[in-house]
Amino acid sequence: MTERLDTHAQALDEFLDSSEVFDLNNCDREPIHRPGLIQPYGLLLALDEPDLHIRQVSRNANEIVAIAPHDLLDRPLAEFIDTDSITAIQGCLDRSFEHINPLPLTFTGGQGDRQPFNGIVHRAPSGEVVLELEPFVATKQHSFFQFHRQIKDTLIALQATRNLDELCNLIVAEVKRLTDFDRVMVYRFNDKGDGFVIAEAKTPELEPFLGLSYPATDIPRQAKYLYTQNWLRLIPDFGYQASELVSAPHTEATDAAEPAPRSPLDMSLSVLRSVSPLHIEYMQNMGVTASMSISLLQDGQLWGLIACHHHSPKFVPYELRTVCEFLGQLMSTEITNKEANDNLDYQLRLKDIQHQLIDRLAGATDFVAALVADTDLLLTLTGAAGAIICDGDDRVVIGQTPDEDTVIAILDWLPTQLERDVFAAQALPSVYPEAIVDPQVASGLLAMAISTIQNRYVLWFRPEVLQTVTWAGKPNKDERIEPDGTKTLRPRTSFEAWQETVRGTSIPWLPCEVNGAIELRQAIVDIVLRQADALTHINQDLQRSNTELDAFAYIASHDLKEPLRGIHNYATFLLEDYGEILAGDGTDKLNTLVRLTERMELLIESLLKFSRLGRQDLQMEPIDLNAMLSETITMFRMNPEWEGCEIRITPNLPIVWGDRSLIDEILTNLISNGFKYNNQSKKWVEVGYCPEIPAGGSHPADYVTLYVRDNGIGIRDKHLDSIFRIFKRLHAPGKYGGGSGAGLTIVRKIVERHGGTIRVESLYGQGTTFLVTLPVRDQTPLDP
Repeated sequence: MTERLDTHAQALDEFLDSSEVFDLNNCDREPIHRPGLIQPYGLLLALDEPDLHIRQVSRNANEIVAIAPHDLLDRPLAEFIDTDSITAIQGCLDRSFEHINPLPLTFTGGQGDRQPFNGIVHRAPSGEVVLELEPFVATKQHSFFQFHRQIKDTLIALQATRNLDELCNLIVAEVKRLTDFDRVMVYRFNDKGDGFVIAEAKTPELEPFLGLSYPATDIPRQAKYLYTQNWLRLIPDFGYQASELVSAPHTEATDAAEPAPRSPLDMSLSVLRSVSPLHIEYMQNMGVTASMSISLLQDGQLWGLIACHHHSPKFVPYELRTVCEFLGQLMSTEITNKEANDNLDYQLRLKDIQHQLIDRLAGATDFVAALVADTDLLLTLTGAAGAIICDGDDRVVIGQTPDEDTVIAILDWLPTQLERDVFAAQALPSVYPEAIVDPQVASGLLAMAISTIQNRYVLWFRPEVLQTVTWAGKPNKDERIEPDGTKTLRPRTSFEAWQETVRGTSIPWLPCEVNGAIELRQAIVDIVLRQADALTHINQDLQRSNTELDAFAYIASHDLKEPLRGIHNYATFLLEDYGEILAGDGTDKLNTLVRLTERMELLIESLLKFSRLGRQDLQMEPIDLNAMLSETITMFRMNPEWEGCEIRITPNLPIVWGDRSLIDEILTNLISNGFKYNNQSKKWVEVGYCPEIPAGGSHPADYVTLYVRDNGIGIRDKHLDSIFRIFKRLHAPGKYGGGSGAGLTIVRKIVERHGGTIRVESLYGQGTTFLVTLPVRDQTPLDP
């Protein structure tokens, strides 16, 4: 517990700056946990361990115990209080002090008289042991049985309430009965931090505060945090004169001649901690003289307060405060149950709709189709007027939704806003002002992420509903001109009801609606997981089939070559030995047989090569395309077949990462095709790269897109999808130099083995461009 508080205290210290001068411009940065001051109705002593020497004391010591502060400093506490109390405090140095509070003790004052006090002991978040003395009020001692009798009936009544309204009305009435404050309220916070009075018990002559709203700035963030650390806060009289803490200077283990000043005491858990002057002014403007606040917490967060006001000074004894604190804790445990009972019929209806959707999803293989099968159910599940189902780049629109540009902006922004894969807002235009949102369509947004990586979402939208909020005074801050001419903002002085029409907000999303979306998400995730599992099995089967096919192609092509070679040789022998006898038709048939066996051998070689590509290991290395293409140009120039053909190379081609012989084969094949399928008088092929084209891959820098462009005959659109099929030829075998029809299939296989892609663009009669993505060697060397 101490470690957790210390962490929070450090966070507060980093956020707050005690050197600033505070007004309402920066009151949320005031270090109210280290005021260095106390309320003077008690005495504060900060103690050093283990002998409990007094290291700090409040300056009002003379008024409380008739001893001057400097006469208390650096003296052991045992000189002033009884041995049993010292023993009790020392026995708790390594654990919580709560079970001994309040500690009845007597303090020997300056006149030698022994004064009774209630001692309240705690360990400050920064580690010091703090003893606070409250004057003992002569009230009936509260035993456990008296305490039990006092709250027994209240406990039974709390549990019997049916909803939140009944619970809140009961608690304010009971706290008022116990404490006799003039006004007791339940003050609930919304998501923006504004407070609303939802229950009230008061004396008849006071005007009601029930239904009034208070802006979030009335209670700064650090004050709300301290409410989560202290169940109860008492201020008996806002007209007090604060008493400062006096410290005994201490010298660190250095050679410094001057004593080092002590750091301000962290008073986050102190009962006597002084109040911010801004808060005092605020409460006095309201006409309040004394107050008590009881925290209402949900999951460690401040849900609200039981706020008690009195119009004259009022001290509440520790024992009675303990009863009120316990009631606050009881109410905190009941809030969730009572809220669950609110709108019970509506919740049951949503549950029924939720079950219908989940049953439909249970047997589905496509979650989008299952959801759009009954769009009314999907909208009714969350009480929305419109919805969008996103599956990658595909979107299904239902009902009233924003325009496409706004939806794209929301989807880009949404991943950073999700909490447990869900986001809910009733004022989207103010939460995300960068997007131009039509409030009449999308003031409210409830978003459910199925997969942010795959861009799978369900978005629900609600339109604007004009709301009238009654504030306790105009929520603007009052501007005051100081004597030196400067302007400061001060707490408002009027708390008369002031109404405001709020725009750009929808009806808030209820917890049951948000929970319905969460449970629907789980059902959809189950479908996606089933799909992923099925795809895994399909991929495994395909991989096994491809491996078997590669093996079959290799064996078949290898075994076919021997008998084919025999047929070719015998046909050649017949022509050589019996050509003159078989003259005419017989010779033609044998020549045809030889040509067919040669073509068959070419096909088998292509098939064998294709099968090897799926089996061989790639010898990956960095390849300078400029140097490789220089060699390729030389090779083409040596071949008489390509005389007069021009290869154009754009300068400064990138270095790619691949198997040198296979990358060379890609370029050689595409360049030779550009010359082969070309009827121009001046044939040319251009090789370059496209830095402006996104290459894909895991990162943009991982791949580069190359192009091989020619001025050949081009390809008709209807054939573009089939040119990579093995043995697919678009022309007669003898036209354009023949070939096996496997060249582009082999090229694609090589590119895919390198993790890249290949695609084709062509204008028939004007030329063709092949776009090839290949990996590049990034700044960090990659393993092959």
